[in-house]
Amino acid sequence: MLRTIATAVAVFAGTDVDDLIVLTVLFLAGRATGRPRARDIVTGQYLGIAALVAASALAALGLLVIPDRWVGLLGLVPLALGIRGLLAAHDTQEPVATGVLSIAALTIANGADNISVYVPLFRGIGPVASAVTIGTFAVMVAVWLALAYRLGGHRRIVEIVERFGRWLVPVVFIAIGLILIARPIGIFARFV
Repeated sequence: MLRTIATAVAVFAGTDVDDLIVLTVLFLAGRATGRPRARDIVTGQYLGIAALVAASALAALGLLVIPDRWVGLLGLVPLALGIRGLLAAHDTQEPVATGVLSIAALTIANGADNISVYVPLFRGIGPVASAVTIGTFAVMVAVWLALAYRLGGHRRIVEIVERFGRWLVPVVFIAIGLILIARPIGIFARFV
């Protein structure tokens, strides 16, 4: 169970570094202009992550007919996203949302990487581990929101995160993609 929780924390952190940046910017905007309100950010983030997890779990169920040795090829998606992110790292503009639904939509739109990692994760673990993973994700959303709220009060921290975040996120995606590709053939089996 501890291994499942540790994996869930690592997967969430790896796929949601970009959300931490967006949430920090949203909290900064909320402090500066009064919109979005903190409760709208919290509700929107939870709705968005819930939609991503539900879509991933459903997709994973659909993949039960695919042999395990081919599931690792899904790692090509975060790998490609990471490479594309590195190539486009100079673009640092983040859209800003102001209401619950627009924040949820922003989270979903920003979540292609989440789905590309969550689907093979849910495909490779059983129902109990999936439930533990989803619970861990729910706790991690709260951690991310608290951290973003705290960071959103410090403009210098936001500047640092924005400067290096555009490079960090693609590198994390590439690592996740490589691990997913290698996992079915046992290269990283003892690490994942």
